[in-house]
Amino acid sequence: MAVKPLQDRVLVKRLEEETTTAGGIIIPDNHKEKPAQGEIVAVGTGYRNTDGTTRELEVKAGDKVLFGKYAGTEVKVDGNEFLIMKEDDLLGIMC
Repeated sequence: MAVKPLQDRVLVKRLEEETTTAGGIIIPDNHKEKPAQGEIVAVGTGYRNTDGTTRELEVKAGDKVLFGKYAGTEVKVDGNEFLIMKEDDLLGIMC
């Protein structure tokens, strides 16, 4: 099943966090935080302006992005976990 976000929303897959620190200490699963980085999987059509025109989003599928800790809504599609959020919830694009 495929998911196409509506309007100014994006579908994000979280990137995996490191399981060890720089010093080599292994972080147990119960102390790991959910990553605040992800990859855009799909984007909506864009913002709808008051005059009826549509403005495209600044991000595109494949971009790696940063987002807030509590941003978006978690959804599960075909056993995979994704986040759906508005483009405004994104903090930046990783270069």
